[in-house]
Formats: sequence, C-alpha cells, structure tokens
Amino acid sequence: MNKLLVTLIALFGFSNLAFAQGDIEAGKAKSATCVACHGEDGNAPSDLYPKLAGQHKSYLEKQLIQFKSGERNNAIMAGMVATLSEQDMKDLSAYYAAQTPTPETVSPEVAQAGRNLYMGGDIERGIPGCVACHGPRGNGLELAKFPKISNQHPAYIKSQLEMFRSKARNNDPNGMMVDISAKLTDADIELLSKYISALH
Repeated sequence: MNKLLVTLIALFGFSNLAFAQGDIEAGKAKSATCVACHGEDGNAPSDLYPKLAGQHKSYLEKQLIQFKSGERNNAIMAGMVATLSEQDMKDLSAYYAAQTPTPETVSPEVAQAGRNLYMGGDIERGIPGCVACHGPRGNGLELAKFPKISNQHPAYIKSQLEMFRSKARNNDPNGMMVDISAKLTDADIELLSKYISALH
C-alpha cells in the first residue's frame, strides 16, 4: 500500500511538472497551425518569418504572451494567438525549443566585418558589443531572457533591428535594444545581421 502511494505521488508530481514546463508532444500537435509560416520543425522556409527551432522556451513563451496582450504588435500573430491558452503557449514553446535550427552561412569577409562590431562594439559611438548579452556564439542567456539569435534568417534579424531602431518594436527588457539600435547605421545592421545569422 505504501509503495502504491509513493508511486502515485511520484507520477502525480511528474505530471504536474510536465504540465508546468510544457509538453513537447502536445506542442507538436498544436503546431499544425504554425507550419505555414514557421515550418514543420520551426525552421521557417521564408525569411519573412523567424526560425523558432532551438529558441529558449521562456523567450518563446514571453513573445506569445505579449502578442496576445498587445505588448508586441503583429497583426498576423495577434490573430494566431487569440485562442491560445496559457498551457497551449507552454506546450508550443517547449516543442520549438526542442527542435534543431538549420545553419546559415556568410562569406568570410562579411563575417569578419560583422564580428568586430558584434564582439567589441564601438566605444566612440557608445555601442556595446552584442556578445555581452547574446554570447560569443549567439546563444543568448535564458535566465536573463536574452534570446538565442544564431542561425536566424539574416533578413529577419535585420528587420527586427530596424524595428527596434524605429521603436516599432519595444518589448525588450529595459529598452536596451531600442537604445542600442538607435546608434546603429544601416550598414551596421546589414553587417551584424549577416554575421549573427552564421553563428553556431
């Protein structure tokens, strides 16, 4: 009897943990409506849409929540998340976080030019190196909610930097990306986007 009770408690506890963290298999089933834009495994076939594969679960969940609340503005995503429950968001985030992103490549010349700004920033212009928050390989820092940016479509990275610069997007922690991107030129954004996309 005691063994049965212990087993039931263990199973119940595990079930609750999976529920809280998100269920990958449930997320896969729920991702059917996301495939057209983000691909079957989160590797979006078009650079109009971001790759979700391998992104931090907490970051994905935050974006879904903010699309639903209107804190992050996107007409397409607002419609897609309108009927999602909190558990749906956890499951979808867990599924995409568990997928593997496809790699991107750039020429060595472009990579070197972008690397200088990414790693060292530009002190004279008050631009910190991206490496401080996103890491040397672009893996970000999940606990601080700094996203993984490596292996992303360069065109998508470029569009997001431009949106931060124009303040069309402003759901970043403490306005950090808005402040930094305001100091970036079009050429800076072009180089950074290509360099970041090829990080792995």
